[in-house]
Amino acid sequence: MSFDYDVIVVGGGNAAMCAALAAREQGARVVVLERAPREERGGNSAYTAGTMRAVYEGADDVKKLVPDLSDEIIANTDFGSYSAEEFFDDMARVTRYRTHPDLCEVLVTRSRDTLNWMRTQGMRFEPSFHIHSFNVGGRRKLFGGVAVGISGAGIGLVDALYASAERRGIDIRYEARVGELLRDGRTVNGVRAHMPEGPVDLHAKSVVLACGGFEANADWRTRYLGAGWDLAKVRGTRFNTGDGIRMALDVGAQPYGHWSGCHATEWDLNAPDFGDRAVGDLFKKRCYQFSIMVNNEGRRFVDEGAEFRTHTYAKYGSRILAQPGQVAWQIFDSKVLSLLQDEYHINKVARVKGNTLEELAAKMDGVNAEQLLRTIREYNAAVQTDIPFGPNVLDGRATRGLAIPKSNWAHTIADGPFEAYAVTCGITYTFGGVKITPESEVVDMRDVPIRGLYSAGEMVGGVFYFNYPGSSGLTNGAVFGRIAGCNAAKFSLGNLAPA
Repeated sequence: MSFDYDVIVVGGGNAAMCAALAAREQGARVVVLERAPREERGGNSAYTAGTMRAVYEGADDVKKLVPDLSDEIIANTDFGSYSAEEFFDDMARVTRYRTHPDLCEVLVTRSRDTLNWMRTQGMRFEPSFHIHSFNVGGRRKLFGGVAVGISGAGIGLVDALYASAERRGIDIRYEARVGELLRDGRTVNGVRAHMPEGPVDLHAKSVVLACGGFEANADWRTRYLGAGWDLAKVRGTRFNTGDGIRMALDVGAQPYGHWSGCHATEWDLNAPDFGDRAVGDLFKKRCYQFSIMVNNEGRRFVDEGAEFRTHTYAKYGSRILAQPGQVAWQIFDSKVLSLLQDEYHINKVARVKGNTLEELAAKMDGVNAEQLLRTIREYNAAVQTDIPFGPNVLDGRATRGLAIPKSNWAHTIADGPFEAYAVTCGITYTFGGVKITPESEVVDMRDVPIRGLYSAGEMVGGVFYFNYPGSSGLTNGAVFGRIAGCNAAKFSLGNLAPA
């Protein structure tokens, strides 16, 4: 058989492009099959904030990624550090100790090296000041274990990845929907794709599937996540419908991970059904820790300050979906309005304002105003105002005596003017998928690798359960994408013994 390529990469986001670049680095002939048209390329990666969680030891590690960091910025910033032990602890805690230990170890221990590798591939990093720090007294303190992000956020990441791929001679095909894996016996050796010119069979000695989860498939969402999930808005691409997972299962791949779980966050009620590339990540409303969040009954339903938002925002979307009308409201008073980040100031925002609480409540469409005012009075009376407020730390400023506490950043909702933001559930990606080895090989029901088949990114199960540490999704995709591409190339070029 003649082979058109050494490695076929199915998908067009961060994980797929890292796989393509890594395979090319090994000397392989690579093609990327991106289902979307060029103007919508990049999968969910295009809709992200671009921040990436990784182990780092302080300002020196940050400066390796951001070499033009000025002495003035370094002097006025507390970069902190984030150890491997902290990353392991965060992964274990938020996934309720279900994360696959071997995959988790790879994610954590390869995170720093992978970001440095991405920089050699043309990615530009910047400190994540706009998302993971607040300026207090003229000095910034990064919080939550996330020090850097890609310059230009999601679109910046996608454009840089594709520019790098084009410079390195990687073939990129757009509007290429892959529907089937081709096999020679037990070995995957190509794909059947529907191109603009018609059906095409492409052959290669290995295939990397990195084409996302099933979050854009309302049928699968309802089937696996449960009733009501067909009503969730999709934060990102409309093309992640589970094709890669289905193809892998069709050739005997083992389903794995948290199939009834997903990353879902607080998403502006005015957002469209699918992501808007012009707005990107700015429909997310992630300063809820400084608010009280109520449903249409006028009642609180979560501890808004349970942890840093990087450890809660990916699970609170599902809590909102369970509320009446799939709606919640974040309510702020004037004491914290200056802390609200850019996404609260976009044109397409579901916001009401009031000089008094009564005026605000009257404008909150669908909310029981009488119960809301009662909730605020009870909450205000429970706030421990003698504890100092600190937005960059877990400050312990809590409520006392409420059935649903607020554990940090509690302050009274008492000083007008007031603002309230209507949010719903925005699903980012699903946690269930196929099982892989730490070498990114897809395995069958016997845990035996399927020869020639590798996978990375959202369609891999077993890494995240229930929740995830914020900004670890892009890191996960890059780490395993790089591994998948490298090993697929070695397999194709005869430098890696077949399983």
